[in-house]
Amino acid sequence: MQFCPEPGCGAIVTRGRCPAHAAPPRDVCASLTDAQVHKWYCSKRWRELRASVIREQPFCRVCFTFGRRVLTVDVDHVQKHNGDPDLFWNRENLQGLCKACHAKKTTRGE
Repeated sequence: MQFCPEPGCGAIVTRGRCPAHAAPPRDVCASLTDAQVHKWYCSKRWRELRASVIREQPFCRVCFTFGRRVLTVDVDHVQKHNGDPDLFWNRENLQGLCKACHAKKTTRGE
C-alpha cells in the first residue's frame, strides 16, 4: 500500500494513482509508428517477457536504490534499442521502473 503519487492527494492505493488521478489507459500498440517495433511490443513474446521482468523486479530499480519501494509498472530498455532486435529482446537490457522514473528517462531521450 502507498499514497497516490499525485501531489497533495492522500488516497491510499495498491499501485499507481487513485481513480481520481489515474491516466486513461493508453494503447501502446496504437501509438507506435515503426511497423516492426509495433509488432514486437504487441506480441505474445513481449507480453511474456514483460511479465517475467515485473515478477523478477517488483520494485522500481531506480527508486529501490534510494530505499523506496515503488512498484514496477513499466519495463524499460536500459540501452535504447532503436529497432535493433538484439537489444530489444535482450533480457539483460531490461529493467523494471515505476511510471515516474520511466517518464523521466524517456523525457531525457534515454
